[in-house]
Amino acid sequence: MREDADGRASYLRAVHEAYDELARVHREARTAVGEPGIDQVDAVARDLPDGARVLDAGCGSGVPVLSRFDLAFDVVGLDLSREQLERAHERSPTAGLVQGDMTSLPFADGVFDGLVALHSIIHVPRDAHPSVYREFHRVLGDDAPALVTTGTDAYEGGTPNWLGSGVEMHWSFPAAEETLASLRDAGFAIEEETRVPDEHGGGEFLFVRVRA
Repeated sequence: MREDADGRASYLRAVHEAYDELARVHREARTAVGEPGIDQVDAVARDLPDGARVLDAGCGSGVPVLSRFDLAFDVVGLDLSREQLERAHERSPTAGLVQGDMTSLPFADGVFDGLVALHSIIHVPRDAHPSVYREFHRVLGDDAPALVTTGTDAYEGGTPNWLGSGVEMHWSFPAAEETLASLRDAGFAIEEETRVPDEHGGGEFLFVRVRA
């Protein structure tokens, strides 16, 4: 068990360091291209009352969730990368920002009215995805809407020169059926599943809207 924990910590540290190193390149890439599936993010926003407290889990530089949500909602962004959080603060200075790990969220039970995890859980080792979904469910209030994105087919590996940055990025996710089963096991009701092409090529993302 200790070996598994050490391996997971090492993996997350590599993701953390990679996002620190390519923070500027990543923000430019996020700003330069459209965001496939953004209608699914907006659907969560429409399902929330003004002033709702929302967690952007894996917020990166604040695009597109923090920057879309920060005027209407009490939004909190969580990310492993301090460099990414600094850029998120520049874009959304009123948002709450926390450096932390999705496998062990630093929040009390039931404190959020909604949650979005856009292209973030794909960087968590796939054997830890069920614990991430349990953490998401724990911090959400009853009947709270949420959106998570992951891959459609099982994959684990790295991209050595991601976004032309010279930095290696790491990815890990199970097949769609396993993701849906893990979400249900965590206590979520599945409301909608959508498959969205990867804007950088190489497959599809699974967008899943759920309710706690």
